[in-house]
Amino acid sequence: MAALYAWRTARVTPLGELLTPPRMTAVLLRLAVQVVLVWSLWRGLYAQSGTTAGLDREQAVTYAVLAVLASRLRELDQFSGRDSVIQHMHFGTIIYWYLRPLSPQRYYALRALGERLYGLAWALAGYAVCLAAGLVSPPESAAVAGVFGLSMLLGQWVLYYIMLVIDQLCFFTLRNNAAMLILVFAQNLLAGVYAPLWFFPDWFVTLSAFLPFQATLSVPLSLYVGRIPLSDAAFQLGTQAAWVVVLALFTRWVWRRAAQRVIAQGG
Repeated sequence: MAALYAWRTARVTPLGELLTPPRMTAVLLRLAVQVVLVWSLWRGLYAQSGTTAGLDREQAVTYAVLAVLASRLRELDQFSGRDSVIQHMHFGTIIYWYLRPLSPQRYYALRALGERLYGLAWALAGYAVCLAAGLVSPPESAAVAGVFGLSMLLGQWVLYYIMLVIDQLCFFTLRNNAAMLILVFAQNLLAGVYAPLWFFPDWFVTLSAFLPFQATLSVPLSLYVGRIPLSDAAFQLGTQAAWVVVLALFTRWVWRRAAQRVIAQGG
């Protein structure tokens, strides 16, 4: 029975997309347009230059395209199914999370796992197409590929907890749409989604080093393109693992506090 609950929970958001073909078509078109535009932009930026911020053209283009593909690991539409935390809090349906056989923590984790696996299928398919088309460069060696895979796994784990913290904010604020948008934008910026962190000022890079955001995407992609050498991989992986532990303990504490503040706002 527990396995059945887990399976049904994990497929909630992916099933919403799979049963809506127009939405999948829109995702495919948006992803294709994003990849082509980002590839064209970074090739154009490097047309008259060699190496900038420690990245040559192929490294920068590969980083940017992989960042777009990695975004599919989390860009799933929870709003259409009214399954986002902010919606549950607004309509008062968050109470059902505390009445189900699964605890809210387990329900949230299983649903996120299903979303990540579904997004991974999109990302791997896109990576295979981009690699075959020559839009991205392959890893320099099997060791780099292995370290990148492990770092990406840890990065997604860190990202899960960061997004959980952002969702948990909904339990402590009444009107937080703007705050949610600001936090998501800050997370993307500091994670290196919009541009590699190496292009930002030194103070910005130093500040981001003390925050968990770059561990989600910047570190894995920097290892892939060679901006971070394999000799530094152990330290980076250790830092990512440390953030996983810290954020896991913090979110566990917040879950306990959140349970005491569940109220129905409307519904």
